[in-house]
Amino acid sequence: MVLSNITHFSPMCYLSGFPGLEAFEHWIFIPFFLMYLVAISGNCLILMIIKTSPRLHTPMYYLLSLLALTDLGLSVSTLPTMVGIFWFNYHGIYFGACQIQMFCIHSFSFMESAVLLVMSFDRFVAICHPLRYSAIITVERVMRAGLCVILRGPVALIPIVLLLKDFPYCGPLILSHSFCLHQEVIHLACVDTTFNNLYGLSLVVFTVMLDLVLIALSYGFILYTVAGLASQEEQIRAFQTCTSHLCAVLVFFVPMTGLSLVHRFGKHAPPAVHLLMANIYLFVPPMLNPVIYSIKTKEIRRAIIRFLGFRKVNSESWG
Repeated sequence: MVLSNITHFSPMCYLSGFPGLEAFEHWIFIPFFLMYLVAISGNCLILMIIKTSPRLHTPMYYLLSLLALTDLGLSVSTLPTMVGIFWFNYHGIYFGACQIQMFCIHSFSFMESAVLLVMSFDRFVAICHPLRYSAIITVERVMRAGLCVILRGPVALIPIVLLLKDFPYCGPLILSHSFCLHQEVIHLACVDTTFNNLYGLSLVVFTVMLDLVLIALSYGFILYTVAGLASQEEQIRAFQTCTSHLCAVLVFFVPMTGLSLVHRFGKHAPPAVHLLMANIYLFVPPMLNPVIYSIKTKEIRRAIIRFLGFRKVNSESWG
């Protein structure tokens, strides 16, 4: 009887959405729709601004465009299943499509972590070694770093994502989220998944956690350098060049840390806590990053004003 409940491959997965709130799913989708609208339109606007403004064709803004592309990819990765669940009440997803979605979600998450690391190094060089900035941070080196950022996550994820199809699963594959995540699918397997668990943990430690440590180290040197400046005005002006990036780091890593803690230590927590943390982690950073850079970065603000046609507005009043 045990064997009869085990299948070596289930062609369909079922996404839960928000259990118990099925009658309100159309209303629940409204805030998600607004977040998608802000994330997709905001990041597309950032990309168009950087492309059409020659003065923004610098390494710093190329990195910002890479961050916007990553946020755009993360938003688009979850969009199909969210629309299917909340708008068409369709909860099924083929296992192959589930693999593709989890691959995209985790890949773009690793990409964003790496982009934030490269951006922190850019800020470190700009503040700690300003006279050597143009020699160290070149467009060619940024392109190489961007290529490494793009390849690192997907290449590392291929083994554990492909292995999922070979595992036997007990009963139907019912997932508690509105999208596919590796850490949830792997828990439904009926065999020893030690390799996937250890590989996934090692991947997180040597990519995301290492990125966070290096970012913290960069800001340690930045704070040390800023503290050594002669006047308080110079200290404020120097640190203001990092505020946008620091906000983006906090917006990305704080929800990720919370989600990891909930998955590791909150097994008895209400399902709503897991759903809330996962949704914050995936939807808030792509939505807030373009808003943060539009508000905090003077050059982006002025370029948006010019792009939208408000040329009569005195840009100095925004600075």
